[in-house]
Amino acid sequence: MRLGFASDCLKLVILLSAIAPAAAQPNDGRPEPPVVSAQDMAEYQQKLEEYTRAHQAFEAQASAYWTSVAEKRRARFGKRRNNQEIALDDYVLAQPPLYSGPPKPRDPSGIEPPPPPKPYVPAVADFLRAAAEQFDFVPQRPQSEIEFKQAYARVASAAGLTGEQVVRIYAFEVGGNGTYDVQAGLETPRQNAQAITTALGYNQLLATNSVELLAEQGDRFVRLLNAKAAASSGEAKAMLERKIDTLRRMIGFSRSVPDRWSEHEKLAATPQGLGIHALNLDVDVGPLLQTQKLFDSVVFARRKGYATTLTAAELEAMNLTGDGNGFDIVMMPPALRDQVVTANFFQRGGYQRNPIAIRNNTVVKLLAAIDARMDREVKLPGARDLAAAF
Repeated sequence: MRLGFASDCLKLVILLSAIAPAAAQPNDGRPEPPVVSAQDMAEYQQKLEEYTRAHQAFEAQASAYWTSVAEKRRARFGKRRNNQEIALDDYVLAQPPLYSGPPKPRDPSGIEPPPPPKPYVPAVADFLRAAAEQFDFVPQRPQSEIEFKQAYARVASAAGLTGEQVVRIYAFEVGGNGTYDVQAGLETPRQNAQAITTALGYNQLLATNSVELLAEQGDRFVRLLNAKAAASSGEAKAMLERKIDTLRRMIGFSRSVPDRWSEHEKLAATPQGLGIHALNLDVDVGPLLQTQKLFDSVVFARRKGYATTLTAAELEAMNLTGDGNGFDIVMMPPALRDQVVTANFFQRGGYQRNPIAIRNNTVVKLLAAIDARMDREVKLPGARDLAAAF
């Protein structure tokens, strides 16, 4: 009897030791949620209601503000088409509303959903992989940064862009030391750095820009490469001919939708669109794309009757906000520039992602900030090397 009792006690100890950890950690090793009193939950609910009311009121105010911005912009564009004078009343003069209500309270129960993960932004490795998989294409990378700068300077000069325009815009966009393959968010090496947009190269073209430029100017690019191939021989000529064949297939894809930004944006997000974006890394095609974006702005201004050479800051304003909005800035009389707020030239999301426009919140401040940054960055080695290439 004594032996049987001892044996039973030993089994019980073993059994309890096996189940004790599970009892201490009932949620697969996760700690128990905090015990919250009814009073704490009532206070949380009250604060949440206050926050919700304040935030809804702010959203209504902000929505009305940005609707007014869009309506006045459409009206200005219509006036300009009809050669009517643009007046101060044609702009929104108040700054965008800022939320000043209570912060969103923290759920004391600790069961708030985690923040959604940031969407992945494709980077250079993705563009290269897509180009290889979708078009069997590998960009011809330059032997050195100077080689790409020289190619870019030749193409830009032939298009009629000035060295001052190109170098100062390069200095503004990529900080005066940027490489031909620099991407937004990855300008300086740092731990856990991630791309923030697909903006790539000296002029920071988005993947949508690459698709759109190919759809609209692809035939011109083919003609220029054909002329270069005709003046070449041997393997260099064969390489150019293969590149031209690939370019034609990419052009066909870029023209598979109507010529609208929204449609090109959809194509740019596909594997084929990402593969097209890799053209910016090619020493023959990249300079054509980067130059064309700026040249299109010059042509836009000329078509609107602007005969004067655009300053680098004016051209960058068109590059930064889009040709229509940028030209609106260029044509604005100096007397209005310190009264018109920069929000007039952006969509709400674009404005909120643009710290330069937010900090320099009138036209006169924005142009001055662009010029000041250019003045500072053109002194760096990369900008000096590009200037020397002209």
